[in-house]
Amino acid sequence: MMAPSKATSNRTLRIIDANLNRIGEGLRLLEDMARLMLNNVPLTEQLKSMRHDMEIKDLPLKKRLLQARNAEGDVGMDIEVPAQQKDRDLPATAIANTRRVQQSLRVIEEMAKIFGIGLETKRFKKARFDLYNIERELVSRLMRKDKAERIYGLYAIIDTDLLKGASRGSTAVQLIEGGVSIIQLRDKNTPRNKLLPIALELKNLCAKHDILFIVNDHLDIALAADADGLHIGREDLPLADARRLLRIDKIIGCSATTVEQAIAFEAEGADYIAVSGIYPTTSKEAVEVVGLAMLRLIKSKVKLPVVAIGGINLDNIAETVAAGADSVAVISALLEAKSPGKTARQLIDIMKEHK
Repeated sequence: MMAPSKATSNRTLRIIDANLNRIGEGLRLLEDMARLMLNNVPLTEQLKSMRHDMEIKDLPLKKRLLQARNAEGDVGMDIEVPAQQKDRDLPATAIANTRRVQQSLRVIEEMAKIFGIGLETKRFKKARFDLYNIERELVSRLMRKDKAERIYGLYAIIDTDLLKGASRGSTAVQLIEGGVSIIQLRDKNTPRNKLLPIALELKNLCAKHDILFIVNDHLDIALAADADGLHIGREDLPLADARRLLRIDKIIGCSATTVEQAIAFEAEGADYIAVSGIYPTTSKEAVEVVGLAMLRLIKSKVKLPVVAIGGINLDNIAETVAAGADSVAVISALLEAKSPGKTARQLIDIMKEHK
C-alpha cells in the first residue's frame, strides 16, 4: 500500500486533531454535569475514564498533531446555521455535547483507518457505543432533577380506602388549596378501567396548579395518565424494570425501612426515598415502625430527598421535620379531617416553623 503524501497526511492529522479537541471539550462538560450538578459518582467515573482514554499518549503522534494544527485557517470557525440553538436547558446542552462527541469519535474512527496514522479504530468505536448508553442515563437524570428537587413540603396521599365515598377530585382540590406540594394516588382495589379517569382528573388538577402528581404502584396507570412519577414499595415492580419502562423524565420514589435498602435504591436510580413507617398507622396494615432514629440515619447516608411517612399528624409533624425529613407524607390526618384543606395549612405552618 502506498504511503500517504505529506500534504494528505497533514490534512488528515488536522482533522484528527480538531476532533480530538472536540471530544475532550465535550466530555469535560458532560463530566462536570455528572459531578457538580448531579453528584453522580458512577457517571462521573465513566466520563472521566473515557476522557482520559481518548487522550493521545504517543508523544511523536502528539507532536505531529500539533504541527498540523491551524486554528487561524479554519474556514468553518465563524459559520453558523439557523438550526443551532442559542438558548437551551441543561438536558438539551447535554444532548448537544454528547452528539458532538459521538460525531467526532466517528470521524476519528474513520480517519484512523488511513495508512500510517497509528490510531486504533476499535478504541474510538467502543467509546462511541459506550457514550450512547451514558447519554441516556445522563439526560434522564438531568430531566428528572427538576422534579426531584420539588420533593419538599407536604406530600398528600389520596388513599381510596380512607375516603369513605368522598370524591377524589374534590378532596384533591381542597388539598391543593391548602398548599400541598405533591399528591399521590393510592388505590389497590378499583379496576384499572375505572381508575384511569380518576388519575387523569388528578393529573390535570395538579398540572394546572403546578404541583407533582405521583401514582402508587400502578405503572400502567402512571404511564397512561402521564403522571410525574411512580412510587413503588418493596413488594411492587422492581426499580430497574420500572425505570426501563417509564419515560426518561419521570421520577420514581421507593419505600425503605433500612439504610441498606435506601442506599441500594439510590444506586439503582431512585429519585427519592420514603422512610416508612415513622409512627404506628391505621392507613396501612402490617407496617413496620422504624421511628425517627432510622429517618435521621437514612437522611445522613443518601443524597436523595427523603420523605417521612407513617402515622404523621399535627401532634408529631414538628419532630419529624426536625429529624431531617425533606418532605412529609400524610394520609389519615388529612383524609379523616373535617376539612382536609384547613388541616393541610396547619401542617404546613408547623413544618415551616421547624425547618
